[in-house]
Amino acid sequence: MEYRSTVLTLFSLLFLLTLESSFITLSHANSIVKTLPGYPGELPFTLETGYVGIGEKEEAQFFYYFVESERNPEEDPLIFYLTGGPGCSAVITFFYQIGPLSFNFDNAPENLTMTLNPNSWTKMANVIFVDMPAGTGFSYATTKEASISSDSIVAKQANDFLRKFLIDHPKFQKNPLYISGISYMGIVTPIVTLEVYNANERGEQPTLNIQGYILCSPLTDKFMDFNSRVEYAHRMALISDDIYKGAIENCRGNYVNTNADNSLCANSLQRYEECTSGLNMEDILEPLCNKSDVKPYCREYYYDFAADWANDEAVQQALNIREGTIEKWEFFNTTMHYMEGKNDTFCYAYDIFSSFAYHKKLVSKNCRALIFSGDHDMTFPYVGIEEWITALNLAVDSPWKPFYVNDQVGGYEMTYSQNDFSLTFATVKGAGHSVAQYKPKEAMVLTERWLALKTYLSDM
Repeated sequence: MEYRSTVLTLFSLLFLLTLESSFITLSHANSIVKTLPGYPGELPFTLETGYVGIGEKEEAQFFYYFVESERNPEEDPLIFYLTGGPGCSAVITFFYQIGPLSFNFDNAPENLTMTLNPNSWTKMANVIFVDMPAGTGFSYATTKEASISSDSIVAKQANDFLRKFLIDHPKFQKNPLYISGISYMGIVTPIVTLEVYNANERGEQPTLNIQGYILCSPLTDKFMDFNSRVEYAHRMALISDDIYKGAIENCRGNYVNTNADNSLCANSLQRYEECTSGLNMEDILEPLCNKSDVKPYCREYYYDFAADWANDEAVQQALNIREGTIEKWEFFNTTMHYMEGKNDTFCYAYDIFSSFAYHKKLVSKNCRALIFSGDHDMTFPYVGIEEWITALNLAVDSPWKPFYVNDQVGGYEMTYSQNDFSLTFATVKGAGHSVAQYKPKEAMVLTERWLALKTYLSDM
């Protein structure tokens, strides 16, 4: 009996140690990825993948790709990049926009290969790409409750993720930190940024070297941004003067929350819809995608190839994806993905109508902001962005002027300021919604120059 008791005690101890070891592995699992299927040889940059658990029992597990700067990782900025949707995988920002690799589609889908992206933001910064919320990309939840999310939950989880990530990566705690987001994450990013400032002021540890935020084609206010589409359509000659004047007079400038009894307004908006419903909202110059067409494929069709790649067993092994945590990798989680007027779903609540108030609070901080947009994006037109920036009542520091890339006009920019707050607003010429996807060189030059300005000013 004594022998049996000893064996059971040892077994129990080993079981507990195994559980403890598993918990540690689950909490802090990360690994350096040396090679990826589709890329020849070893990766010429440092790529780390892993999970960060959020919640009391870490019920939400967020998968990330972290690429160290290819220039000077010890001193270069750290960019925490939130992908839009919500529910869009970080693969879209990593492989299609600002990451160090791009897919080569010449022989897709039979042979999908990769090439280096000469305009990657990792050439000037350390970048964290994360699948968020849970249920996006490779991120998952271990309970039903943790699989339910919202704008406000994402904002809190993003802050928790960033703080835990930097605790696990202390050598990056002193790097200049910028919170960045694209598209729908314009709702969340200012909230995350403000909370980092507030946490520093409360004395929370570690102190993060927050410098500001970067937004690409952001959704800010669900009235202002959608309402601006009519004015944008007129500026771009998509609707005639008489349609636009009729809409102003009959709808009194409100094209979103219209009175059902106002037949004149309804008629004006019907004419507007007739002129714009056949357009590609993400880039009005590109055709609507018809996936039945043969090559050359339209832009959206190329997203399908990423699904073939990400669902490959060899790819998931290379990325160190936890086996059995997701059934099938999807580019977009359609149950979360937002569109104008969409109601809450069973797994996501769109509970923040506007992030403008958070921008307003950030004006009182020692903070820099870069807001840029493609001038052919009708999803959230630059017109609406101009409107809410004007409403911040900032002084103009540098008036509207062109910026240049390779001796050609890349777009236009202007800078506002108030005390220690500075905001640069730019439009990129010829770009659509995901600016870096349409005009990668221009997006990189604009961002790199803006980031470098802070270093220059700090050395004065």
